[in-house]
Amino acid sequence: MLATIGRFFADKFRRLLPDSFIFAILLTFLAAIMAFMFVDAKPFGIVQAWYKGFWILLAFAMQMVLILVTGYAIAISPPAEKFLDWLATKVKTPVAVYGVVTFMGCIFSLISWGWIVLTAVLGRELARRVKKVDYRLLAACVYTAFLPWHGGLSGSIPLVLNTPENFLIKTKVLDAIIPTTTTLLSPMNVVVALGLLIVLPALMIMMRPSDDQVVEYEDMVDEEHKAMKPITVAEEAESLRLAEPNLSDALNNSVVIMVIICLMGLWLLGDHFYTKGFDVNLNIMNFLFIMFGMIFHKTPFRYVVAMKRACSNVSGIVLQFPFYAGIMGIMIYTGLGKAIAMWIAGTATVGTFPFISFLIGGIVNIFVPSGGGEWAVVGSTIVEACKTLGATMAPEQLTQFIARCSMAIAYGDAWTNMIQPFWTLAFFPVIAAGTKMQARDIMGYTFVSLLVSFFIFAICVTWVPI
Repeated sequence: MLATIGRFFADKFRRLLPDSFIFAILLTFLAAIMAFMFVDAKPFGIVQAWYKGFWILLAFAMQMVLILVTGYAIAISPPAEKFLDWLATKVKTPVAVYGVVTFMGCIFSLISWGWIVLTAVLGRELARRVKKVDYRLLAACVYTAFLPWHGGLSGSIPLVLNTPENFLIKTKVLDAIIPTTTTLLSPMNVVVALGLLIVLPALMIMMRPSDDQVVEYEDMVDEEHKAMKPITVAEEAESLRLAEPNLSDALNNSVVIMVIICLMGLWLLGDHFYTKGFDVNLNIMNFLFIMFGMIFHKTPFRYVVAMKRACSNVSGIVLQFPFYAGIMGIMIYTGLGKAIAMWIAGTATVGTFPFISFLIGGIVNIFVPSGGGEWAVVGSTIVEACKTLGATMAPEQLTQFIARCSMAIAYGDAWTNMIQPFWTLAFFPVIAAGTKMQARDIMGYTFVSLLVSFFIFAICVTWVPI
């Protein structure tokens, strides 16, 4: 039954969903029209807001590029290849591949959203080793496994709430931080995470096609890629040596240089985690990936070669991030984002507002597919609405109510990623490299993930204690 439903939506999305760049442009038009109609923004004012926002994600875009290429560089290192070879001996059937990739991807997402790259590498390598794995469904497993991220250790909204002098405190919307014990470690968030860990792998397994309808990795590889003879990073680095011994090659391939710089990096990382606990952010994650990538490749020049290979697949991020930042600009600087949130929240009660917050998070995420960016758009509105609705609550109860509704926004942000192809930019350069696969090939399957996960999120934000 689910296999039939998955094929039905996969076929529909392949026919209807344009390339992710066209999707970004169409969303820009829609945001502009809505700003003109609903908040009385002037046409040139909308264009100015669009341009003003165009550049606000440049630092984040660079962080995204680094998380992708440094993660990929680790994935093509000898230790990673040995691990995947070992794992392939344990995972021998398509059912096991779908289940393992989705489950491990959920675990990775709970640690850091940037680890979707590792999920993609795991999926790609298992698909190359295990026969009768449908590569489109497998890529959908990778994206579906992204669903738990905003309730994990890198969740933007709970981390912002726990940050001293965050923008809500500076603007006096909040009086104090809301600790992660009330958000990430709450019973509600634990139940959400466990529910997704159990349900999502089973869902993806149940959507597997029959053998005669499977499209394998080899079926999707383009002819040019098939004709290429693969060589390892170490072989390519070795081939670039000069014929005679020389100083430059000695430096390029020096293990000593790599050991010294990596010891410096590990010293810094050790001090960070010792003094701050498991404090994971994008900068620390990128630095950790760089250090471990350098360690795994052993010499500076091998790491240079690995990074050169990894950097060949970042065009989507470079092109599309400014356009989504432009949409964010329209949402922020015309007041459209807050207007949407206030309109939806207008008839809320204490009992219904967490679920309404979840819907707000899902809707705004279509236009602003960045957790931190979305919170900047609607965060103050949501907290002020909580304070109004909970005016008679005790301070501790009000804090818990704000935490519940804030996490509901976080879940909504993660939820509609399943129909928003923006975050395919984070892993498609890995899983689709050398193939003809496009985002539209997987969105039908992830639409089913959206439908099923709705019930987990909706039940938990409404009834599970925080």
